[in-house]
Amino acid sequence: MTKRDEAEGILLADVGGTNVRFAVLRDGKLGSVAYMAVTEHQQFADGVAAFMAAQADAHTIRHALFDAAGLVENGRCALTNNAWVVDAAELAARFGFAGIHIVNDFEAVAWSLPLMTADDLRMIGGRTPKPGAPMVVLGPGTGLGVAAYIPGNGGSVVRGEGGHVTMPSSDAREDAIIARLRQKLGHVSAERVVSGSGLENIYWAIAALERQVVPERNAAAITQAAVAGTCAVSRAALDTFCALLGEFAGNCALSFGAQGGVFIAGGIAPRLRDYLPQSKFRSRFEAKGRMSRYLEAIPAYLILHEDPAFIGLQWLAQRRPWDS
Repeated sequence: MTKRDEAEGILLADVGGTNVRFAVLRDGKLGSVAYMAVTEHQQFADGVAAFMAAQADAHTIRHALFDAAGLVENGRCALTNNAWVVDAAELAARFGFAGIHIVNDFEAVAWSLPLMTADDLRMIGGRTPKPGAPMVVLGPGTGLGVAAYIPGNGGSVVRGEGGHVTMPSSDAREDAIIARLRQKLGHVSAERVVSGSGLENIYWAIAALERQVVPERNAAAITQAAVAGTCAVSRAALDTFCALLGEFAGNCALSFGAQGGVFIAGGIAPRLRDYLPQSKFRSRFEAKGRMSRYLEAIPAYLILHEDPAFIGLQWLAQRRPWDS
């Protein structure tokens, strides 16, 4: 990287289903992170324009690296859980970026995994991670992201749309919940239950099965009522959510051979830092029949860092992916 490259700024953005975060990387240092609700702007490009207008040295920002919560194809991502589109060609034309690159949001988080410190994590069961083994990250937020980091030769990331696999159940109660959701939604993916809207879906299904009249609540209100013990349906919904999160996390560990650890990111799990370890998360993580002993050794971690995607974006930016 030349001194001119270092002087030029790189616009980074973590584009989620509910919020977008912007920061400028300059001379290897990350500036302050600006938060913006998706609902503030009709288009992603308008959000970029608003952020750039607030930068006194916007003319020196010559490159951009964005992660987005959806399937990225040919430099374009139509977000899964809102109407925004992140399009490299459109953004380059509008803002004059010399180079722009777009990755999946959990690809960015996966690149952060080997850079996490002990202060960034809370361990939930398992033993010492196996050196040189794959690591997997999944995250319930507005949606459900999944990606894996594979060590060796500078590392690589396996990305996909694992949040949209069909969600299994493990007992008659979960059978009934998923059956009720199937009537409403058709296909019940993991994201339909292991996400913010998923917690709301579970709450609705349990109330319907128990013929309970409950107030309409969003995920935050369900969590609050569950933790406070003021609503039995909310408590049952959160307990089911934690169990299904463990089920799905264990499936990801097996699928990727993630003996380097399973990491839980996203907007919901950090709010459960005290609740999740006491739930059925870990028992369901390990409950895989003949592979249970294999899973007992694999550590699971809650990511406590507020913006792990920016750790990964900063690492990627230093590799100048727009030149590849």
